[in-house]
Amino acid sequence: MSVRQSLLAILDQGPCYGYQLRSEFDRRTGSTSPLNVGQIYSTLERLERDGLVSRREVDKDGHTYWEITDAGSAAAAEWLTSPVARSQGTRDELAIKLAVAATLPGVDVAELIRAQRDASLAHLSSLRGTAFSGGTAGGPEEFAWSLVLDAMIFAAEAEVRWLDQAQERLARHPSHTMALEIATQRPKRGRPVKTDSVKTDPVKTGPVNASP
Repeated sequence: MSVRQSLLAILDQGPCYGYQLRSEFDRRTGSTSPLNVGQIYSTLERLERDGLVSRREVDKDGHTYWEITDAGSAAAAEWLTSPVARSQGTRDELAIKLAVAATLPGVDVAELIRAQRDASLAHLSSLRGTAFSGGTAGGPEEFAWSLVLDAMIFAAEAEVRWLDQAQERLARHPSHTMALEIATQRPKRGRPVKTDSVKTDPVKTGPVNASP
């Protein structure tokens, strides 16, 4: 989730102060990903540093309004019209946890998957039972909320399917055959351990065979 770009897009509609920005963000996301005020202000300060927003004078009620600059408007427009880039790698905690656990001796991976699946199903059930509680039913706020909620539901469903597949794959590969010992070969600093007979020529950019 890009808080930075989201705040810029909101400010492009008009100046806001910190608490107002938080409220506007919640209205547009159905409060599914609430922000704290500290996060709002730290983001605004970075945006100001980067020349994307500027602050006005404090009003009679003590509110400091922030307004977008031309550069900020351009950045917001670029974000709204560009696809979200998905990283090829993953740092998803569950995927990393399961991958590491599957290679460790003595870990009951099947039990780990079962416990996680129960928790994931409970989370999915909670999401499906969530009801809209703000704004006008059938209005733009409910529509925005439903978009975010649907994405969360689909992600939870995909997680359960992934866990089912992991359980099926585990059944074909008993855990005692998957354990990895700590490698005895010490990797060189900054270089991955080589696992084949191909070495890199120090002058040429391409690989050369180790044998003539």
